[in-house]
Amino acid sequence: MKFGITQQFDCNYLPDRKEQLLVCVEPPTILQHIFSDLTESGFRRSGEQIYRPHCLQCNQCQSIRVLARTFISSKSQKRVLSKNKDLQIKISNENKPEYYSLYEKYVNNVHSDGSMFPASEAQYYGFINCEWQYPIFIEALLDGQLIGVAVTDKLKHGYSALYTFLEPSMSKRSLGIFFILKQIQLTVDQNLPYLYLGYQVDACKKMNYKQNFYPHERFFENKWNLCVKDT
Repeated sequence: MKFGITQQFDCNYLPDRKEQLLVCVEPPTILQHIFSDLTESGFRRSGEQIYRPHCLQCNQCQSIRVLARTFISSKSQKRVLSKNKDLQIKISNENKPEYYSLYEKYVNNVHSDGSMFPASEAQYYGFINCEWQYPIFIEALLDGQLIGVAVTDKLKHGYSALYTFLEPSMSKRSLGIFFILKQIQLTVDQNLPYLYLGYQVDACKKMNYKQNFYPHERFFENKWNLCVKDT
C-alpha cells in the first residue's frame, strides 16, 4: 500500500501542538477494499481520504473502539436513553438536503471556535460524501422534526462513527451520547464486534466523553489495548 505524509499544521485538538497525518494514497478502486483493514490499524475516513495521526513528538491521539457485544451501559447512559425515548429513529442511505441546514446550524452555534467554522456546503459534502464508501445516516426526529443526525460507515467488522450534528437548543438531551448508544445497538443488531469512535485525546476535554463507553480498546504501540471500567 502507498502512503504519504502531510505537512505539519496546527493541531485541531491541542492548541499548542502541530499535527501531521499519514494518508493512504491508493486509488478509489483500492481504497474501498482496504478501508476496513486500515481502520483495524487506527486509520479513519474524512471525505475521500483515509488518514492516521503521524506526529513524531506526540502520541496523544489514540483510535478508540467500543466492544459492542460486551458493552454495558452506565446509569447515566441509561438515563440518556430514557430521556430520549420519545424520539423516532430512522436510518437512511441518502444524504438528504435537509441535513445540511441542521449541520450548518450546529457547527456555527456550537463549534464556532473550531476548524470547521464557518460551515459551508462544499465543506460539508466534501467531509461526509465519498465516492467509494456510502455512509449511513441515523436520524432522530421529535414530533416529525429532525433534531439530530449521526453519520456512520459500515465496515466488515463493525461501524465507524464519522460525525454527529444536532439541534443546538436540545443540548439537555445529551444527543451525542444518545447517538453513540444507538450506534452500539446497531452494531450489536448486525452481530458485529466493534463501534469505532475516532480518536480519543485525553488532554482535550471535548473528546473525553468517548472514554465513558466500556469496555473499549485503544490503539497505541501498534496494537489494540483493552480498557475496562474500574470497580
